[in-house]
Amino acid sequence: MATVPLEPILHHHHWQETSKSPMESEKHKQSSLNYTWKTRNCLIGNGAKRCNFRPASSRVMKTTVRASSNSSAAELSLSNTSESDNVIFHKTFPLQCIEKVEGKILVRLDCGKDEENLQLVVGCNLPGKWILHWGINYANDIGSDWDQPPVEMRPLGSIPIKEYAIETPLEKSVEKEAGFIYEVKIDFNTRSSISAINFVLRDEETGSWYQHKGTDFKVPLTNISNDDGNTVETKQDFAIWPGTLGHLSNMLQKSDGGNSKESTQKRNLSYEEYDIVKQSLVDNSMSVCIKRCPEFVNNLLHIETDIPGDVVVHWGVCKDESKKWEIPTGPYPDKTSIFKNKALQTHLQKKEGGCGCSGLFPLDAGIEGFLFVLKVNNNTWVNCMGDDFYIPMSNERNFKKPEHIGEENVSTSMKLDSSQDVSTNTDELINEIRHLVIGISSEKKRKTKSKETQENILREIEKLAAEAYSIFRSSIPSFKKKPESESESKEAEPDLKISSGTGSGFEILCQGFNWESHKSTSWYSELQDKAAELSSLGFTIVWLPPPTESISPQGYMPKDLYNLNSRYGNIEELKSLVNKFHEVGIRALGDAVINHRCAHSQNQNGVWNIFGGRLDWDDSAVVGDDPHFQGRGNKSSGDNFHAAPNIDHSQEFVRKDLKEWLCWLRKEIGYDGWRLDFVRGFWGGYVKDYMDASEPYFAVGEYWDSLNYTYGEMDYNQDSHRQRIVDWINATNGTAGAFDVTTKGILHSALEKHEYWRLSDSKGKPPGVVGWWPSRAVTFIENHDTGSTQGHWRFPGGKEMQGYAYILTHPGTPSVFYDHIFSHYNSQISTLISIRNRNKIHCRSMVEISKAEGDVYAAIIDEKIAMKIGPGHFEPPQSGPHQWCLAAEGNDYKVWEAL
Repeated sequence: MATVPLEPILHHHHWQETSKSPMESEKHKQSSLNYTWKTRNCLIGNGAKRCNFRPASSRVMKTTVRASSNSSAAELSLSNTSESDNVIFHKTFPLQCIEKVEGKILVRLDCGKDEENLQLVVGCNLPGKWILHWGINYANDIGSDWDQPPVEMRPLGSIPIKEYAIETPLEKSVEKEAGFIYEVKIDFNTRSSISAINFVLRDEETGSWYQHKGTDFKVPLTNISNDDGNTVETKQDFAIWPGTLGHLSNMLQKSDGGNSKESTQKRNLSYEEYDIVKQSLVDNSMSVCIKRCPEFVNNLLHIETDIPGDVVVHWGVCKDESKKWEIPTGPYPDKTSIFKNKALQTHLQKKEGGCGCSGLFPLDAGIEGFLFVLKVNNNTWVNCMGDDFYIPMSNERNFKKPEHIGEENVSTSMKLDSSQDVSTNTDELINEIRHLVIGISSEKKRKTKSKETQENILREIEKLAAEAYSIFRSSIPSFKKKPESESESKEAEPDLKISSGTGSGFEILCQGFNWESHKSTSWYSELQDKAAELSSLGFTIVWLPPPTESISPQGYMPKDLYNLNSRYGNIEELKSLVNKFHEVGIRALGDAVINHRCAHSQNQNGVWNIFGGRLDWDDSAVVGDDPHFQGRGNKSSGDNFHAAPNIDHSQEFVRKDLKEWLCWLRKEIGYDGWRLDFVRGFWGGYVKDYMDASEPYFAVGEYWDSLNYTYGEMDYNQDSHRQRIVDWINATNGTAGAFDVTTKGILHSALEKHEYWRLSDSKGKPPGVVGWWPSRAVTFIENHDTGSTQGHWRFPGGKEMQGYAYILTHPGTPSVFYDHIFSHYNSQISTLISIRNRNKIHCRSMVEISKAEGDVYAAIIDEKIAMKIGPGHFEPPQSGPHQWCLAAEGNDYKVWEAL
């Protein structure tokens, strides 16, 4: 569960649109202005690969700008210019700024329908898509774990989150006198065994979470005994726990008149407000134009922006390709001064009417490039993805015909002019992309055996770069190569390791256990007997259960990481199992639970946060912002898992120990990669560190996040949801993929409600992570958490094969659940896997959606197979380049192969 204080951290994810509607309450106040960045590509000329200018003080806010070209001079007003032919460079960079708006969170206690019932109201007076993430404690609970409330206590539209919480959308208030826009009401009985209601507030629009002074809001419903720290007395009167909601503890005494209880029950029993600051994005832009002025100076550069406030350009020039900052000779613009003998700083002039500012910069001949960053309101730096803005000056080839990056109003596509001289530009493009994407070698050229192989590698590079910043290529450039024999072309296969942790692209994953597998006590041996069968079905990777000693029998509460004697078997049986899978051609993934760890002993305060075994950490290995376990480490870099101490991955000794442990597992057990548990709990950059050290063949993280809902109905647009998953993958630098929770959730609604139109996004692409970053998307319909005996988010019953018909024919890496493999679905799943392998469908295959309507979805993949799910009609066209033959069919699904 992600949490931040009431001064929230803005989660960095892609923004599709920014609400500009006026505030509906007089209490909203606009305050400070900051800049943030979007995870999109930034291509400016040849691109600045190093940032040589760094202010010694003040914080630097990264700003990604998406370059777009426009040869029209109408968008940019240049002083004293009359001949547009002299404009040799012009680009407009969209920027986005953070606008802070102040508001309130309210917590109110109202009377219920009778004396035994009360109503807790939580609200917010800021517009937005607010979600209450909440749970309860029972009177006999020991510890601080949340429980889900009983069904009768849940408001309409509530959605269960795993086993410990509920998410309920706040609805627009009809009580206009209070001025609050959104609120949710929770009814409860004062005689129940519930001792407390816990909650945090989440803003769906920004992904931010809001707590109370760094901890969860907690409204106790009982008097707490001070005699024993672990016991809760019998309920007497309702009271608010001191210290949790400020002076709410005395709310029952705030009424007028002598009989406080009687008077308060005639109206609101309590009312508290808490300050909140919501950050939203506002669109701005910056234009850079260069005009050749031989009668004055060689070039005149013009910068114009609509950013409000005081804008200063810190700038310099470079005279060679090193992009080293130098101070040019004069003349300089007005209001220019030298900054620490390293750069010039020029105040941009306010435009008439106060809407933005601009400035002119004369530049002499012999300059290779113009480098700059912006400083807004003297406290916020604006740069380009951590680098300087770089405008090349010397190579006119870049200016005569500006490169087109993107299309108007299309932020998720990137096109190249296929008529370019590819022999000249392809190497430059590949080198540029390789700078943006990890795992790709920096070699200038790669030799392969066939044109098909080269194009596959180029397609991978392009897609990784585009997908990493949520920009997608709609066309793949071709390049020249000497003719070669048809047989050589067909036999050639890509033999390059494109990047760590992503496999070959043709992987099919099998989850080799369910929630009850530990009860076997010899699961490793039982699974070993099934290895040959799994191989014959076409699986290439098996995901094995957590191997370590664990407080919970399933393995997800690890204790001693080096003790591999678990409920599934001992270490020797595990080694034998992995060896057997290797013999039959299947690689094995270990389930690495490294977000949290159960302690061996208590500290001086009686808190379990001291560890034993080979990794005998103390409480400095525990994050410092989880009050449940009183760690002395730094603040968590992700969401806290409440059931066990959350490990502080920012500690160097922790990372060192975990890297050694992962490498030991690779060598000692023979694991080929990892399934990473609860990766929302720690920064993806640490995952990159672990992946670089252990070098897995394949790795996938569990980033389970709630989808977007409005009043209990799933939103059509789930871009912000999949963006959060993509952001995590991007934080790992692409060293690990992630389970495509977005696709699973959309399949639920599409199949349950006959809303198959959901399976095509607004751009006509698959709506999940598989539509944005297919090579890192692991698609699934069920696992040990969502299905099995837990059933936290079970796939629609009887429609499982429609789900498999989708994920086994589409790009991404499909994962099949153990319970479905060894069931009556076995033969149908086997047939679909055979079709996938026979037609060489892989994680980056191309999808052309043919139909997405209420009762049917249909698509053609790689022009090799066609498929449809849903009761509606679809037949692939028999006229044209392909004839189609029915290869598989079942309950509301069909798959065809091209002849």
